[in-house]
Amino acid sequence: MLPRGTALLGNPILNKGTGFTERERDALGLRGLLPPRVFPIKQQVQRAIANFRKKTDPLDKYTFLSNLQGRNETLFYRLLEEFPEEMIPIIYTPTVGQACLEFGAIYRRQRGLYITIKDKGRIAEILGNWPNPDVRMIVVTDGERILGLGDLGAYGMGIPIGKLGLYTSCAGVHPYYCLPITIDVGTDNPKLHEDPMYVGLPQKRVRGPEYDELIEEFVTAVQKAYPKVLIQWEDFGNTNAFRILHKYQKRVLSFNDDIQGTASIAIAGILGALKLNGGKLVDQKILFLGAGEAGTGIGDLFVEAAVQAGLSEAEARKRCWYVDSQGLVVKGRPGKLAEHKLPYAHEGQFVATLSEAVDAIKPTILIGVSGMAKAFTKEIVTKMAAINKQPVIFALSNPTSKAECTAEEAYTWTEGRAIFASGSPFPQCTVNGKTFVPGQCNNVYIFPGVGLGVLACEATQVTNGMFLIAAQKLASLVGPEDFALGRVFPPLSKIREVSAKIAAAVVEECHREKFAQLPKPADVEADVRARMFQPDYGEYI
Repeated sequence: MLPRGTALLGNPILNKGTGFTERERDALGLRGLLPPRVFPIKQQVQRAIANFRKKTDPLDKYTFLSNLQGRNETLFYRLLEEFPEEMIPIIYTPTVGQACLEFGAIYRRQRGLYITIKDKGRIAEILGNWPNPDVRMIVVTDGERILGLGDLGAYGMGIPIGKLGLYTSCAGVHPYYCLPITIDVGTDNPKLHEDPMYVGLPQKRVRGPEYDELIEEFVTAVQKAYPKVLIQWEDFGNTNAFRILHKYQKRVLSFNDDIQGTASIAIAGILGALKLNGGKLVDQKILFLGAGEAGTGIGDLFVEAAVQAGLSEAEARKRCWYVDSQGLVVKGRPGKLAEHKLPYAHEGQFVATLSEAVDAIKPTILIGVSGMAKAFTKEIVTKMAAINKQPVIFALSNPTSKAECTAEEAYTWTEGRAIFASGSPFPQCTVNGKTFVPGQCNNVYIFPGVGLGVLACEATQVTNGMFLIAAQKLASLVGPEDFALGRVFPPLSKIREVSAKIAAAVVEECHREKFAQLPKPADVEADVRARMFQPDYGEYI
């Protein structure tokens, strides 16, 4: 039964504000609680976008949208649907990074669940406090590695909130099904211990068996409470991210977006770049700056793609080289290598710097996933241009302040020959009379469609094959009009169309791999589209 009166107005999923009709106002106890004029959603959007554009500071825009989401989710998502290129950089990268840094100062109202190390033994009870019993999509973080900003602890809640906003706005996952969660085990960021606004536990991080027991209890409780749920692990530190993914990926419907989603969007970008420069996947040699979860995740998916294209697994791995904080990753390098780096420790001479590695490896593709701002210097980019007619340079670190180089630098230093993409958006620029619109290599193109597809067929497992299919489908959607601008991704204005097609491709892959529980519909894409939430007001009476 629908709530009435102020209870209805206080429910952001059901509230229409001034959009309630005259009949609804009489039937639902709203008469007198609203201004007398009825405004259809189209006019509400006009008011909202005008007020949004009056804000000049990105964080003020973020706060405006957060407040709107907190009172009227349909209007919030309608705004995102109609103006994605303006809204996505605000609700997610790059602005969400600043929002996380200032999360305590801008905190206004409850959204999502906080589960702390002090709640061991009570997680099932806490899940029971969430008002919606049929959760299908959880994005969860422990806040240890928020974008390129490091350990932000409970301030990292901005990431699950933002990601779930993208699930709904970009792929039509109904907001009723979505639940953001932060697991707070403390933070090793001493500044937060002294921050009077900090909303989390002001203590050092709990690690080891106690941490693992909390995650185990969390997974068990979630599976029992929400048997159809998909868990997206988000922004965990490297060690925990790999361990959690490998431990649970076959036991519970789950994936890690930093590892698998980032890999998928990067492979899509590489495939798009090869369409642009005429190269072949099997001929590429990739040099990564950064050997964490994002970098090795890209490498792993590249290996799958290259094997599919004809290389052996060993040959494919030898196409991927890594520079970490100690230098080039090679066999016999002094010190112990982390386990996830071992498959990419090849025979070769150790060099200490990225510049030396470019000389030694002569890569066709340079990918930055390091969080090291300005690491792609003029010297390095110029070397890439000397080696390659059209060097592929992806500066993927987020937020914008952490990018390895800017779009303008990449284009200028290569005399307009670079094929460039970045994790955060950069404005268009003109070099040698040609205007470039740099593509954003943003996971938003991938994870919403993958999640929608997995939920649409009630899959029991998420596999790397699904992310490879998503990458290939995305690359197929890049057209001549994009290439003319040097862009290897479709514009964000097409994001819902992109997500629908990726979701349909994922459903097909789920059936091929026999992980789908629902029967395959006659028209997969039509079935996917029918499931997508449309941000419009329905009639309540």
